[in-house]
This record gives sequence, C-alpha cells and structure tokens, in this order.
Amino acid sequence: MPTIKTINPATEKTIQNYDVMTEKQATERLDACHSAFLQWRKLTHQERAPYLRKIGQTLRDNADELAALMTNETGKLLKDGLVEIELCAAIFDYTAENGPRILADEEREQGLTGKRGIVSYQPIGVVYSIQPWNFPIYQPVRVLASNLMAGNGCVLKHASICTGSGLRLRELCIESGLPEDLFQVIVIDHDTSDRLIAHPKVRGVTLTGSDGAGKHVGAVAATELKKTVLELGSNDAYLVLEDADIETAVKFSVMGRLYNNGQTCVSAKRFIVTDKVYDTFVDAFVTKMKDIVMGDPTDQDSQLGPLSSQDQFETVKEQVDASVAKGAKILCGGDAPERTGAYYPATVLADVTPGMPAYDDEIFGPVASIIFAKDDEDAMRLANDSRYGLGGGIFCKDEERALKLARDHFDTGMIRINSFGAADPNMPFGGVKNSGYGREHGGFGMKEFVNVKSIFLP
Repeated sequence: MPTIKTINPATEKTIQNYDVMTEKQATERLDACHSAFLQWRKLTHQERAPYLRKIGQTLRDNADELAALMTNETGKLLKDGLVEIELCAAIFDYTAENGPRILADEEREQGLTGKRGIVSYQPIGVVYSIQPWNFPIYQPVRVLASNLMAGNGCVLKHASICTGSGLRLRELCIESGLPEDLFQVIVIDHDTSDRLIAHPKVRGVTLTGSDGAGKHVGAVAATELKKTVLELGSNDAYLVLEDADIETAVKFSVMGRLYNNGQTCVSAKRFIVTDKVYDTFVDAFVTKMKDIVMGDPTDQDSQLGPLSSQDQFETVKEQVDASVAKGAKILCGGDAPERTGAYYPATVLADVTPGMPAYDDEIFGPVASIIFAKDDEDAMRLANDSRYGLGGGIFCKDEERALKLARDHFDTGMIRINSFGAADPNMPFGGVKNSGYGREHGGFGMKEFVNVKSIFLP
C-alpha cells in the first residue's frame, strides 16, 4: 500500500508515515459526509453557531500542541503558529457571530408585480477542499467555518507534508461536538482526487495553491459543471513612492517578505521603488535583511526558519540562480548555509527585469525582488505588469492619494497602505487574474457555496 511520509524540514527526520487511501475508502468518507450533511442542513444558522464557537475555543485550548505540530511538519516559526491558531479561532467566532445575519432570508418586492419575494441562501451539500501546506490549520479552517455555517459538509484533501495537522484538526472538531462524519480528511493521490471531483455528491470544489494547480482543478471541475473557488499564487508588488516614509516602508517590507518564512501567497515579493528614494530605501532594506537571524523555528530568537521541504528549497534556489543568470544582482543572501535542514537565507535581488523568475513568477521563500521605477506613475504600471493579482501594498505619506491609487488603479484583490498583514476575518480575501477567483472571509465565503434561491409569493 502506498504511503505518505511527513518530514521535519529543520531536522530532516521522519515524523510519521500514513497509508494512502484507496478510491473506495475515500468515496466511503464522502458518502458519510453527505449523510451527515442531510442532518446538519436541518439546523438553523443560530443552532449551528454554538458548534463553531466551541471549535474556536478548542483550538485556543490546544494552541501550543497545534503550533508545535505545524512547526514540526512545515518549519514555520513556533510563534507564527500560535498567531495562526488565534486567527483560526477568530474566524470561527466571526462566522458564528455574523453568519446568522449574513445568511438570513431577505425580503424583497417583486419588481414587475410589487408582490412579495424572498431570497434564501440554502446549503448545497459536500464541498471538496484542496489545501496547501503553508498554513496547515488556517487554510482548511477558512473553508470549513464558512461552509459549516452555510449548512454544508466538508471533505479535506490536505497537502501531504502536513497530513498530521489536517487529521488533528478533524479530531479537535469532533472533540468539540461536531458530528463525526460532517468534516472528513482524506489521504489520497492526485488521480483519486480528480475522480472525486467528478463524484455526484461533491457539489463544489475549492483550492488554494499555485496557478498551475488552479488551472488543472478548475478544468476538471468545469468538465463536471462544478462551481469552484480558487485562491492561487501571486508575486505581490509593494510600491515605495516618492513621498514614502522610508522607516515605515523598510519595517513592513522586511516583515512582509519574511512572514511565514517567506511562504505566503499574499506576502510582499516585488518591491517597486521610485528613483527619488531608491538608494535610501534599498540601503536600509538590505541592512535589515542582512541582520535577520535564521535558525531553529522553535527558538524565540529566530526570525527565519527553514523552508517547508527540501523540494521547496531546491525550487527557490533554482529560481534565484536563474534570475541571477539573466542579470539580477544579489545584494544579500543567495548562498544557502551548509547545515542540516531546508534553510535558505533572507535574500535581496536588484536589477530585476521581465523574463526573470524574480520578476515574472512567485518565489515562495525569503527572496525580495527590487524593481526600479522612474516615478510614481511608472511604479503603478510595473505593479500591474504581472499575470497575478492577489495583493499588494503602497508606501505613501499622502493616505488619500494612496487610497485613490489602491481603489482606482491597483489591479489586485487586496491592497495594504503603509502596513502589512495576511488576513482578517472581517475583510474579503481573494484575487484576480491568475491569482484566482471567488472570495473568502468578510462574510463573502459563506455565500460562495449556497443555492441563492428566489421564492415568489402571490
């Protein structure tokens, strides 16, 4: 029987082996989830809410254990794992508090007759959730919380390297009182996953991953006329405009590039710097990046842990090497230390131009790309010169001007002004272009996989 092995990327030691399920075993889990959904859908939104609150509290109660598990499986800093668990708990709290209002029936007047109409948001069934490794608890939680409130069941296929995190999340949900079959975690290969998408009891598919994975899953689901929500990669641009406060820009640029060891879809990756402040920003930014302490992710003094796997290390190294071969200049980092673990240093590349991986693609690691802009207008043009459109940022003292640029010109789903952050329960999360479609958080995720039902009364 095929197995999946999880490996600690900091020590290179094996954590656990898991048997890969057969298609029959996976389908049995799906059938069980559907049966549980048929009962769950009968509850009102108000009756579902206490289950979500209890799960959120259970996550808080087990935060230390979960953070340690995520660190062992993916190498994320232990302190970042604790923040992740609090975010997950906050998502369950937000969904429990706001879901009944957001999903409540809406009274409307029929436009042609003036008679009464009702719009009702009804559950559709089992949502198949395919999630990556970079946030092992948060990624499945943001799908799970919204769909439980909507009345759906959820089947999770997690990334193989954090299999233990996915299974432990399910155990804690059951301990919290959630019906045992309503949330399933399946350990399967990609071929089985494709066949599961086609199963008639799967009513929707959501994936977080690369744009390549999104194209594949989106195509398979489209063949079966299944709705999808795709949250894909990005190479988010952060603009350092002519009137930027350099100290603020440097602080949040370092934070934005290194958060979660540089492995965040919505992290700062391309830094587009205008001529007037170019030298000042780059000198200060490189100085801070050089001072970053790389080390054991369980050590509170570490600011940068290992990449999630040796495969991820090789990918980042190849992207940097290819960019340098095409003319990029290494201002710091770029040389991996001789040590056990998938450690890659904080790296800054300058002279980054189109045709380089550092310009065109997403580098999922602690590598910053510096791009020169003649002026503010040129910076905005360069920011949008990307096949991606997930997030971005603007450093600019004139907040109203930054707001206008963000609202009217930045071709992304999320923009940070003079700050950095990954996600907020009350703000929609998602992108455009090759960064995918659909929205999570802020109430929007609760309506992605529902039947928006129009009822016409006489």
